[in-house]
Amino acid sequence: MAQKPSIPKGTRDFSPEEVAKRNYIFENIQSEFKRFGFQPIETPSFENSSTLMGKYGDEGDRLIFKILNSGDFLKKADKTALEAKDSAGLTASISEKALRYDLTVPFARYVVQHQNEIEFPFKRYQIQPVWRADRPQKGRFREFYQCDADVVGSNSLWQEVEFVQLYDSVFNKLGLEGVTIKINNRKVLSGFAEVIGEQDKLIDFTVALDKLDKIGEEGVKKEMREKGISEEALTKIQPIFNLSGSFSEKIEGLRSILEGSETGQKGIEELQFIQNAIEEMPLKTAKLDLDVTLARGLNYYTGAIFEVAAPEKVKMGSIGGGGRYDDLTGIFGSKNMSGIGISFGLDRIYLVLEELGLFPETVTQNTKVLFINFGDREALYAMKAVRELRKENVTAELYPDSAKMGKQMKYADKRNIPYTVLAGEEEMKQGRFTLKHMKSGEQSSLDLAGLKEKLQN
Repeated sequence: MAQKPSIPKGTRDFSPEEVAKRNYIFENIQSEFKRFGFQPIETPSFENSSTLMGKYGDEGDRLIFKILNSGDFLKKADKTALEAKDSAGLTASISEKALRYDLTVPFARYVVQHQNEIEFPFKRYQIQPVWRADRPQKGRFREFYQCDADVVGSNSLWQEVEFVQLYDSVFNKLGLEGVTIKINNRKVLSGFAEVIGEQDKLIDFTVALDKLDKIGEEGVKKEMREKGISEEALTKIQPIFNLSGSFSEKIEGLRSILEGSETGQKGIEELQFIQNAIEEMPLKTAKLDLDVTLARGLNYYTGAIFEVAAPEKVKMGSIGGGGRYDDLTGIFGSKNMSGIGISFGLDRIYLVLEELGLFPETVTQNTKVLFINFGDREALYAMKAVRELRKENVTAELYPDSAKMGKQMKYADKRNIPYTVLAGEEEMKQGRFTLKHMKSGEQSSLDLAGLKEKLQN
């Protein structure tokens, strides 16, 4: 007996309904990317290993899917590494390519490689799959899509303002209300470390602070103590834990906390600029909130940091994020290319829309009308009508076999096709069609022009 086929762990098949819903999200995000002036690019699904390796740290390197060289790859294998069972040393000699881990490093490579053809500032968007050899678990897959938008070649804070508006515009278009766009600034976090005299422990300090909503104030302080941050420093930073109120009130609190830090004050100025601009151009759906504990991608971001939280009634992690980086292309030798980018978490957005019932019913409708097949003569008559309806952008099809009518009707019902058309001998004589609404059972006799009008409406 043949073994039942399966797919690799961490990958998924998508049904027609799921594909239709995912495409609905893609199309809405893409239309807003275009409306905001972003241009599409695509990069190969796999890159040279040298492009990817060493760009994500040791953990990232471990999660990159390597591709074996073509042909007899062992002929060129490093014999010493092979005998020593040194997998890291062996990989370099048998694998020269790898599946892309994200869209950011390939984008950096693209910018450097094509810099003489690009007009800067360059606004790009990219919607493509990426692969990570991660341990599969709920909400984490080995193959998934990323939806990114970036601007490189500009230091202007108007880009930050535009990305806040872009997030708001996309979620408004998807009908997703109650989204919170959290913002912070790397300079503010650096300012905290400076004020408490722990600049050398910036990463330890912010990693712990970032966990405030998960482990609470005491948990954060305990972790900071374990990392060697003094009690005196914790006393100085205590006001952070009490920071609350509106965006403006938090800004004023920060001014006091970071009074002795020039870097921190610069971060406050940048946050204030963004807030002032958004107040002049209010958001439609989302809310902008200052979260001084937000520290995602600290080794990467140099200015604004974004994270998008789903509505509170849905228990879900972040559904988007991003920030300002000062040297994206430096990893490929092209220095001082500042940029900013954001991404949308497609899979989580899908789950949120599903839970809240926000997918329009029409999203999963494909065929609008199915013509019942009574035999070859009748099928030809039906197919001529199908062709005319398709010219009018009505999705129509003919059941391919002259099976029992019950079977054909059941097929239409299972596929949620709203209308069927019966065109037998009597209808052919009269040059008409019997249109049946599947849910109500209502029937009407129409000529081709009437059929077109009815189905178009």
